[in-house]
Amino acid sequence: MLVTTSSSSNNCRGSVPLWLQALLTEKFFNACLIHEEARKNEKNIFCLDCCTSFCPHCFPIHCSHRLLQVRRYVYHDVLRLDDASMLIDCSSVQAYITNSAKVIFLKQRPQARQCRGSSNICCTCDRALQDPYLFCSLSCKIDYLLRTEGTLSNYLMECNFLSLPDDTGLMMAPNSAAPEPVGSTSTSSGSSGYGSGSVGCWTMACTAAAVVRKKRTSIVAYHEDHRPPAREPAKPICGPASVISMNRRKKTPHRAPLY
Repeated sequence: MLVTTSSSSNNCRGSVPLWLQALLTEKFFNACLIHEEARKNEKNIFCLDCCTSFCPHCFPIHCSHRLLQVRRYVYHDVLRLDDASMLIDCSSVQAYITNSAKVIFLKQRPQARQCRGSSNICCTCDRALQDPYLFCSLSCKIDYLLRTEGTLSNYLMECNFLSLPDDTGLMMAPNSAAPEPVGSTSTSSGSSGYGSGSVGCWTMACTAAAVVRKKRTSIVAYHEDHRPPAREPAKPICGPASVISMNRRKKTPHRAPLY
């Protein structure tokens, strides 16, 4: 269902919701500072209520929030078309198929040179597209709408519940459709501001960063204190016989007598 976003909403800067701004600027698939030593600690899940990304090990903190999984396709961030369509109108964005699922690129991809001779190109970055698509990524469509219409109000969707797909191996809480976290402000686009949940997430991330930094400093100090003393290079042991053999020169060779 299409909704209209109020320009006076506390949760939006201009016409772009905070969760969408954070989604387009977030760097995914970096190691999580809280679970730095754990396996599969890449931050590939985005929380719309906290406007931040986290790894699968942080899932219990956000289990009742609206979550969006970010995937990788040809070394770039992509979203499942079904998930992204629950948040914003994704029509005219070229989709690709990976692992039996349709995906769209999240951000504009760099290109070495502009495409020439193609009949259909992206309206924002001039990348060659298949018919009848008009945009190569979600970011390109958002830039085009802001440049031409100045607002996204007619393209944002009402989304109060967004769960992760089953193939992630993570289960949503039974009461995941419960009211939003205390302190968050809901908007017509289903986005929420920086409430108590986001403050807790940022506090935990900052604490983890401080702990990791302190641990690294203590490890370096420990190695400096317990460094073994430098050893002198071993000197070669040469006896009298070896000295004589080293200084012995070959005599002049003599031919055998001919008979």
